[in-house]
Amino acid sequence: MTTLNVMTLPGDGIGPEVMDVAIRVLRTLCDVHRIALHLDTGLIGGAAIDDCVRPLTDETIAMCRNADFTLLGAVGGPKWDNVTYDRRPEAGLLKLRKDLDLFANLRPAIVFDALIDASTLKPDIIRGLDIMIVRELTGGVYFGEPRGIEDLPNGEKRGFNTQTYTTSEIERIGRVAFDLAHLRRGHVTSCEKANVMESGVLWRQVMTALHNRDYADTKLDHMYADNCAMQLLKNPAQFDVIVTDNLFGDILSDEAAMLTGSLGMLPSASLGSETGNGKRAAVYEPVHGSAPDIAGKDIANPLAMVLSLAMALRYSIKRGDLADQVENAVKKTLDNGYRTRDLAGQNDTTHITYVSTSEMGDLVIQNLSI
Repeated sequence: MTTLNVMTLPGDGIGPEVMDVAIRVLRTLCDVHRIALHLDTGLIGGAAIDDCVRPLTDETIAMCRNADFTLLGAVGGPKWDNVTYDRRPEAGLLKLRKDLDLFANLRPAIVFDALIDASTLKPDIIRGLDIMIVRELTGGVYFGEPRGIEDLPNGEKRGFNTQTYTTSEIERIGRVAFDLAHLRRGHVTSCEKANVMESGVLWRQVMTALHNRDYADTKLDHMYADNCAMQLLKNPAQFDVIVTDNLFGDILSDEAAMLTGSLGMLPSASLGSETGNGKRAAVYEPVHGSAPDIAGKDIANPLAMVLSLAMALRYSIKRGDLADQVENAVKKTLDNGYRTRDLAGQNDTTHITYVSTSEMGDLVIQNLSI
């Protein structure tokens, strides 16, 4: 690689603050490892609405498509609550996923030993937790047609959305889950609602056939999504890789995120299909929202953004060594007792030093061990 081309979409709220930390970490790595870095910046969400009315432009999408990967901060906020549905900040995020065909959303839920007391669950339940949730991201009820709100003859209104999946859509997300399981503990749990939804019946049939045909060496379990939600609280250690559809993945991954103690610690990757040269469109973003109530106060937790950068280094440019450096730096910073305020544990008896967003970035960079 002669030049690393990275697109950044800081977005709204705390997005620009956490993005700044991730960029500083990336610049440090590139300087030390003599990697030429080219950065582009675009607008998405409310920032794009304020600038050009639309939450995402085709020009910005083209820049994301041409980059080695895209880093995204966060979108949305009460300022844009009253805009039309198709121009809300979140519509830009959905358009980005759809136009780049980012069908696979990877959301790890990992509990750092130093943060066990920040979780609302008992330490014995979550100690050593390491789950990867694979969410199908471009199909299902969020994109299915028909959809809308219509007037009924009796004067009422009816809102409707369509849950729909094809064999190929299920197979390609299934392959991502099985391939990841090969690199982990070899166990996939596929979640749907086959007991009440035809799309769930098809999902289970396709996942079973794919497993029997190409991944028989991997353990496959089927679980109803509501039971999975319960099991994540009851016995989360039973899970390795969870694969599910767009709607259930949205819900289950947020639940799994809170097992770790804070949304501020959870990264994610949204991946497209690999092209012939091994490159794929990819967007990496923290799971947390834009948190407009704390924006501009330099108190937001930037670690989910930093860990999203680590995922980008691992999956998009195949530099697991750099990803390990970033993840180890985060772990060392936490082990040394540094926290942003969202990571305060009620039962934490260790010596803790609370730091700002920018200070947390400084500490991670100091702990890169390069």
